[in-house]
Amino acid sequence: MRVTHQRLEIFREVANTGEHPNAEQVFRGVRERLPTVSLDTVYRTLWVLVDLGLVKTMGPGRRRARFDANLDQHHHFVCIRCGYTRDFHSEDFDALTPPDSVQEYGDIQQTQVEVSGICNTCRNEERE
Repeated sequence: MRVTHQRLEIFREVANTGEHPNAEQVFRGVRERLPTVSLDTVYRTLWVLVDLGLVKTMGPGRRRARFDANLDQHHHFVCIRCGYTRDFHSEDFDALTPPDSVQEYGDIQQTQVEVSGICNTCRNEERE
């Protein structure tokens, strides 16, 4: 795969944030620097980066997936109201062993825990 300026900027947009952006958020960020980039180019490039193992996806399916350039072992907090997503580390979660019954689905490559709740911003807005 050729490394183009657009592809590099799309990867940078994902890699330089801890927000786990979806494709539309990546598009808006990249478009500030490259006004001619198309949403289609962003989508295609993100999936190429996934196929190359440079970013991971999280979330429900291809249409609403979020992208994460942190390939180290970690877990996620996701706000059920606004979608705010952040990494966290936990040795306890890292040590989890999936039950034997999971083996019937296939070979486990990685275990990742996603904790969902209400973020501080949404909680504070609720109080007001």
